[in-house]
Amino acid sequence: MNRFFAMLSRMKYIDRWGLMNNTKTENISEHCLETAILAHALVNIANIRLGEDLDTDRAAVIGMFHDAGEIITGDMPTPIKYFNPAIKDAYKAVEKVAQDRLISMLPEDLQEIYSPLISNEDEVLERYVKAADKLSALIKCIEEVRMGNNEFLKAKEATEQSLISMQLPALDIFMEECLPAYYLTLDELG
Repeated sequence: MNRFFAMLSRMKYIDRWGLMNNTKTENISEHCLETAILAHALVNIANIRLGEDLDTDRAAVIGMFHDAGEIITGDMPTPIKYFNPAIKDAYKAVEKVAQDRLISMLPEDLQEIYSPLISNEDEVLERYVKAADKLSALIKCIEEVRMGNNEFLKAKEATEQSLISMQLPALDIFMEECLPAYYLTLDELG
């Protein structure tokens, strides 16, 4: 029995930002969709503006699956996940076990298609997906701060610095040209 897709549907039950007081909860299903959209955008910017030749669709699909293992592990808050190298390494090992478990739920003939998507085996696109992942976190922080939730101020500052330090030109372009719109109200966007 193929349980993989039924298991993936449970992404909507895993909330993110567990240590933070949220004005609106966000689950990993929502986050992965936004990450996929942002990864697609970043790779398009890289291709069109910077002369790269990367697979935009693959970047989006990797973004869709990038946190799939959290169905099994749950969302580990960033301050804990990166607290020290031992915890970071242990979490990466747990993450790999969770990813392998998910892949094992597929029939053998489909495993080779989904394995590189869930395990993020494309190093070049992984940089863009990681940037999109952090960009999604920054957008969440912006939204929370806009709603008056100062709980997210420090996370916003740290995430902005992390994004700047990535030194990814397509990301820099997105942050300069697109990110300001996330501070606008619906009326201002229209």
